[in-house]
Amino acid sequence: MGWKKPRTSPTPSGPWYARLATTAGRPAVLAATLIMSMPGEYHVAKFAGWSDPWAYGMPFSLSAYAGIAAVVAATRPKGARGRVSAVVGAGFAIVLALAAQVVAHLVQTGHMERNQAWLIAVTSMVPPAVLAHLLHLAATPVPAAEAAPTPTPAAVTVERAVPEPPVVPPMPKQAPQLPPAEEQRPEPPAIKYRDPRCAAVRPLYDNGTRPGTAAMRDALIAAGHGRVGDSTIRGTIRAEIEEHEPELAQFPPAIGRTA
Repeated sequence: MGWKKPRTSPTPSGPWYARLATTAGRPAVLAATLIMSMPGEYHVAKFAGWSDPWAYGMPFSLSAYAGIAAVVAATRPKGARGRVSAVVGAGFAIVLALAAQVVAHLVQTGHMERNQAWLIAVTSMVPPAVLAHLLHLAATPVPAAEAAPTPTPAAVTVERAVPEPPVVPPMPKQAPQLPPAEEQRPEPPAIKYRDPRCAAVRPLYDNGTRPGTAAMRDALIAAGHGRVGDSTIRGTIRAEIEEHEPELAQFPPAIGRTA
């Protein structure tokens, strides 16, 4: 059974107004919701006893806290220090923002008294709690290996060596003959890999076998690319090599250590 190139779904597209709503609509909605939330958070701070201009700090502290916690929760990899705390903090910030809006509107519409002790106590704890959690996130930075991945070097062009056709030996009492022009193999075009690390792995196919993960990892280390994860070796580097040359995927696996 021959090799078949996997089907890929086309890039989604849409009318211009749909693309405009996706790109420009999100920041517009973000700005609108922040502006609409500020009066409620300001009034809750006033209910708790803060005077102007200090009461204006409540909307900014809640908005900045929610944004920082959400970014940290989304950018830190799974298992990294501080990720669970950032997720909890992002949820806590959403609860605080929702509670501030509900309380402010209940008080303004007369469904709730503004001078209740529990409301004043809970609101007074918001700024120090936000500050303590932000300091905790700052004290648990992402490790350097996870925060700043090694930049990928520029793409390189790999020339495939093509063996020359054999020369027919001369017949007795005849001059040597060169192979006909139509039998000479044209030189294949150069391959330009998207991931330049493919250039260090491609020579392993020259012996007629499909290299294993361990052999490809050793070749990458010897070429100066450092230690690369198994999923990247098989799913990115080897997949791109065999995408350009599908026949390589049909080679028998190399005998020896493969993992």
